[in-house]
Parts: sequence; C-alpha cells; structure tokens
Amino acid sequence: MKKTGFVYDERYLLHETGQAHPESPERLKAIYDHLVETGTLEKLIRIKAEPAKQRWIEAVHNIHYIMRFDEACVCGMGEFNHPDNVICRESSEVAYLAVGGVLKAIDSVMSGRVERAFCAIRPPGHHAEVDKPMGFCYFNNVAIGARYLQQQYGIEKVAIIDFDVHHGNGTQHIFEEDPTVLYYSIHEHPSFAYPGTGREFESGGGNGVGFTKNSPVLPGRGDEEYRRLIMQDMVPAVKSFKPDFILLSAGFDAHIDDLMSGTNLTTDGYDFVSQVILNLVNRYTDGKVVSVLEGGYNLEMLPLLVGNHIEMLCELRTF
Repeated sequence: MKKTGFVYDERYLLHETGQAHPESPERLKAIYDHLVETGTLEKLIRIKAEPAKQRWIEAVHNIHYIMRFDEACVCGMGEFNHPDNVICRESSEVAYLAVGGVLKAIDSVMSGRVERAFCAIRPPGHHAEVDKPMGFCYFNNVAIGARYLQQQYGIEKVAIIDFDVHHGNGTQHIFEEDPTVLYYSIHEHPSFAYPGTGREFESGGGNGVGFTKNSPVLPGRGDEEYRRLIMQDMVPAVKSFKPDFILLSAGFDAHIDDLMSGTNLTTDGYDFVSQVILNLVNRYTDGKVVSVLEGGYNLEMLPLLVGNHIEMLCELRTF
C-alpha cells in the first residue's frame, strides 16, 4: 500500500528569479525528473496543492507585511526588501501555493490518507521572519504548518527539525518563547556570514527557554561532526520533548558539492541524518511527519539527495 504523499505543482515554477539566482525553478524540475526516471514517483500518493487561506498565513506573519508582499508582486517589483529576494508578478501567488501545499500534506496525514509526506515546494521559508523576508524566503512554510497543526487539529507539541546548512532564523524567532514547539537546527556557522544566528547559547526566551536547540558546525567539518552533534544534541532534545508531530525543514545545501556552503557533508552523511530523524518519527509520532524542501542548489546532487530522502520515507516502518 502506498503510504507516502508527495506535493508538487508546476505552478511553483512560475516564481521566476532570473538566470543567476540559485533558488531557481530548475531545482524542482530536476527533482521531479529524477523521481520519474528512478520510478520513485510511482511509489507516492500525489497531493494536490491549493493556495493557503490568508488567515493561516496570519497565524505567523504580520498582516501589514503580507499586504506589502502582495502589493510588491502585483506592482511588478523585481525584488522585495533585499536583492536576494527576487520576485515577479506571480511570486505572491506561488508563495500562497507553497504554504497551501504544506497544509494539504498535513491534512492528508491527519486524515490517514498517507502516513507521511514530502513537499517539493518553492519559494523556501525558514528564513522568513514575522514581518520581513530573508534569504529567498517570504512566508515561513514550516512555521505556518506548525500553527496549523495546533489550531486546526489540536496537536499540542510540534517538533521542527531543520537540517538546512543555513540557520532558520525566522523559525527560531517565531517560536523562541513558545514551549509547545521545539525548534532544533544543525547548520554551518559561520556560513558565509549568513544569517549570523544559531549559536549554541540561543536556547529560547521566556516560557520557551530550553525549547530551542542549535548545533552549529564549523566550516570544513563533515560527516563525523554531523553524526556527533545529531546524537549528542538532536536525539536527546526530541526524546525529552516527546512531540506529537514532526515537521522537517529539509535543506540539502550542506553537501560537499553544494557551493552555497563550506560544509563537507557527504551523501552517506545525509542518509544518516534522515535515518536518525525517521527513527525518532517512528518512536514518537507513529510515523507522522511532513518534510518540506528548503535549500539545496547543486542541480546534479539535489535530486539525488531528495530522492534518497523520499525513498527512506517510503521505507519507514511504523509499529
């Protein structure tokens, strides 16, 4: 029986960023083509994306920020707040669809149609702050997904595990005072000086102290360091939190062949990260997980790494 869902929509390609921009439509094209060529797509249940209702985006983002983003796109502006954040007229529509894809994946898991899902969406989201775009991100897809789980389905405790090579500053800041959401990130620091957050001592504030955990990795370190930190930091944090649902910010830009970072994580290293996470998923959430694409910019390695990750989702055995 098919148990793993897959979100993909050709409309995600309409967010045009220009030939020189690393966050390009070709990323999703390469992933989709690889899944077709390897036969992996046949193992998946397709989940149809729909634009998210604005009220769910407002659960995380300031309404005035949402309106400014919509207006910038409608007016045909070429960037939003910073040259990194390239936009076109369709970017707002695509961003709503990206959030909506995650919410539909959650619906499919919660209804029992699938047990888990991977969302091949863009633009990415984990850098997006409450009222500011950053690092190619406009709406924080995973953060909105966490609030949706809590408000729509009454899920009490959500763990977000972020293995993008860049720290998810937006996700951390959104939940840093919230004890109902555990945010764990393993990332390079310093990573081309971006975004400059995610130090070990950043552990949350107020009632959320202890529910943020960061594992910074020095440039040049690879599999051995990732293995050590994953087992030393991530596993105990998740075990202590005992989440009801796990969301993944799945970034594949820590790979040694990805020029967006200096981390030397190999393909085997990525497989180890996925396997440990999925063991925790199996133990604490009975297989319920939604994995959401963030970074990954090498067009040869990205589809291979995503394909391996999805295959491991498909092979997950629940108790």
